[in-house]
Amino acid sequence: MKVGAKETTGWKATISVAMSNYIEAGSIIAIAVSLTAWQKQFGVGDFAIGLLAAISANAFGAAGGALIGGWLCDKYGRKFIYTYDLIVYMVGVLVAACALSYAMLLVGFLLTGLAVGAGVPASWTYIAEEAPADARGRHVGTAQLAWSIGPAVGFALAIAVVPLGLLGNRLIFAHLFVVAFVTWWLRQGLHESVAWTDEQAQPRTGPVVGSLRGLLSHRRNVTALLFLFGVYGFWNLVAGQAGIFMPRLYSSAGLTSPSAQFALQVLVWSCTALATWFGFMRLADQMSRRTLYIIGAGMGVVAWALLSYGGGSISVLLAFAVIWGTSAGIGAQAFYSVWASELFATRYRATAQGVLFFAARVAVGLLSYVFPTLLAAKGVPFVGTLMLVFLVAALVVGAVWAPSTQGMSLHDIEQERSRERSTV
Repeated sequence: MKVGAKETTGWKATISVAMSNYIEAGSIIAIAVSLTAWQKQFGVGDFAIGLLAAISANAFGAAGGALIGGWLCDKYGRKFIYTYDLIVYMVGVLVAACALSYAMLLVGFLLTGLAVGAGVPASWTYIAEEAPADARGRHVGTAQLAWSIGPAVGFALAIAVVPLGLLGNRLIFAHLFVVAFVTWWLRQGLHESVAWTDEQAQPRTGPVVGSLRGLLSHRRNVTALLFLFGVYGFWNLVAGQAGIFMPRLYSSAGLTSPSAQFALQVLVWSCTALATWFGFMRLADQMSRRTLYIIGAGMGVVAWALLSYGGGSISVLLAFAVIWGTSAGIGAQAFYSVWASELFATRYRATAQGVLFFAARVAVGLLSYVFPTLLAAKGVPFVGTLMLVFLVAALVVGAVWAPSTQGMSLHDIEQERSRERSTV
């Protein structure tokens, strides 16, 4: 399918692919700011709201899409995903924007989640494969930047449309439809990944390309999967609940004004965008990644300790917003995006990311079922302590087992790892 008149290359290609992350994060925020309005509109309880969150782009929907999309990406090419996934996404957000019933909303959230799940592993894979070895962190960081700008815009829009009530929430979903259409149009000019094309030219031996059997047939891949889940899975349990339930956390902490809650989230995500631009994108290829990871992960622990035990004053909430936002910019997701592309061979690189994204989002979905109930019954200190346990686990895993792949080409990393018996 040739829609774009010109081939999309270089930074333009990186940005158009990175928009998967804007769309993913924007979807989660659109859900987060609208949950209370949908709950009132359709008269459903906390469990039904937890189900919406669980099957959406925040959890099970994205998990299923990633598992399928990662395999398709390795089998048929990175460009294959970009041709079709956003079409499904546009249908999903349009259904959600026009939802007239709880069932219709469920369908819209599920379609949106599936499309997001399929697109995100493909985007991280494509960007990493096309990036120069000495600037991989900078290029992959573009996806992280888009991921942080999406929520900042989403919450800013939420503030603007508060007087419109549910109609305002529908308009936020509509804006995602427009962004998705423009992104889909730009992507039609993308060339296929050179690494994937070269892989297809190699003689076929062993398990099928992109298969789980091929991925799991080497111990080094299993250890890499466990390491990356330790980094991303544990951190994402926190980020997943914060991304969709943060307004409720603020309310439980004593900040009940929706506009004030959304303003705090604009601050969070603005700090994330700034930390990504001035921190990760500029330092991930220059300084020790292990050190940078520890700084970001440590700040996340400090932020949630403040939220959990700081008393909920406006100064505490502001400090949380700045520290948590900054930590996310140089934290687990940015490093995961780089390491997940570096630690697996081309033939199952996207499949591995699909498996990891699936596992992480299933974990988020399971917790999303009960998180609103736990928050209502136990309060912020209880759920905050639970979040701290996950954050400390992610800090320890990354600090101890961070790989030494900085500055190496993906080909050289693949060759080196193939000679090692077992390594992260």
